[in-house]
Amino acid sequence: MPKTSLVQQWPPKYNSDYIPEDNEKYWYKDIETASKEELDEIVFAKLKHVMRYAYENSGFYQRKWKKVDFHPDDIKNLKDYEQVPITTKVEIREDLEEYAPFGSNVCIPRSEVHRIQGTSGTTGKPTIFSFGKEDWERIAHQHARIMWSFGMRPSDLVFIGSPLSLYIGSWGALIGAERLGAQTFPFGAGQSGQTEKAIPWLKDVKPTVFYGTPSYALYLAEKAKEKGVDPKEFGFRILFFSGEPGAGVPSTKRKIEETFGGICIDSGTMAEVTPWMSNTECEHRKGVHLWQDIVYTEVVDQHSKKLVPYGGEGVPVYTPLERTSQPVIRYWSGDLTTWTDEPCPCGRVYPRLPKGIYGRIDDMITVRGVNVYASLVENVIRNMDGLGEEFIMVVDRENIMDEVTIRCETLGSRNKQELREEISRGLKRETGVTFKIELLPMGTLERTQFKAKRVVDKRNFKA
Repeated sequence: MPKTSLVQQWPPKYNSDYIPEDNEKYWYKDIETASKEELDEIVFAKLKHVMRYAYENSGFYQRKWKKVDFHPDDIKNLKDYEQVPITTKVEIREDLEEYAPFGSNVCIPRSEVHRIQGTSGTTGKPTIFSFGKEDWERIAHQHARIMWSFGMRPSDLVFIGSPLSLYIGSWGALIGAERLGAQTFPFGAGQSGQTEKAIPWLKDVKPTVFYGTPSYALYLAEKAKEKGVDPKEFGFRILFFSGEPGAGVPSTKRKIEETFGGICIDSGTMAEVTPWMSNTECEHRKGVHLWQDIVYTEVVDQHSKKLVPYGGEGVPVYTPLERTSQPVIRYWSGDLTTWTDEPCPCGRVYPRLPKGIYGRIDDMITVRGVNVYASLVENVIRNMDGLGEEFIMVVDRENIMDEVTIRCETLGSRNKQELREEISRGLKRETGVTFKIELLPMGTLERTQFKAKRVVDKRNFKA
């Protein structure tokens, strides 16, 4: 698709039959290898369309922008875009409560809503996402395009190892693979005994691609080994993940690749900004690319909300560029990352997050003034000989001092005291914090078939 047509036509109309030749490296070479100036032109043209569309069709954005006297015509260039008010999850939830059940940001008639997805509501009122049919088709197209970049082809068979539920990750992976022309095996996850059932299926069917969370992949490998099955027998050549930061943690990535014999691909943004695969590694695995012509991503200072320079640390802020049914504009992720514009061997022009998403500013644990992320602990634990895959961080307050205990499982192959000391040194080097170390027998900690819960905070700040 020529670049000019993407600038002139919004929302884009994609040829549903188009698939590149298998030996073609890029889905749309002229976009993915465009100059920075050309990419900025495409992005800004789409941003103008998105803002104008929201201004004309979204009650949520009409009220939000009127309060601060903002108008889309105020934005004359990409630099000006920093002036657009940020949207938060709290605002979205308040809108859903006031204009229940779907909120006032659904910009198409109810009769045109094709799919409803959402959060489970385990921490409050569920968040509902409404997708029109054309949006759903564009999401499938963009996910297929991104999957192509890390080597998926129509000849692949994709095993979906995550819950087929409200969780949009599973559906995004499924429809992207189908649009690419691959065979799909939506096995799911989460039901009692399902992982044990998956092992003979995987041995017989031999899918070439796995999708799920890193925790579940390692859990699957553990169960396979218990049954005397080498996970390499499954035949995965690509394993791609979302839902957790694990696939971007070097020791976990290495563990997955050594365990299964395939490449480990990190991906994912947020359900609210679907197509969520707009942050995804290519086959070279040098950090996730920001597919800026699909979801425009800024990395901003968590306090000033201003763009941080490349090399700096900040919070990703997302604007999907092709959504019409429920647009979100400058959506605050609450995640923490570092970005770069250094070239990638793949030749794509997009900036990258070389460490992926490695924390959340609202979920991090602050211990004696130091910010500690579970991903930092994970990198140490999973890089240590003699330990299992599972761990949790238990935070407590004794008198006036915060104490963190790392509970992890030992394989029983090393002296416990030496192992404790080595773990403690590694964690101190990585985080600057001294931890208590508790070694447990294998199988003690709870396993998960979805997202792992790594932090248990027992501090009572009201006491």
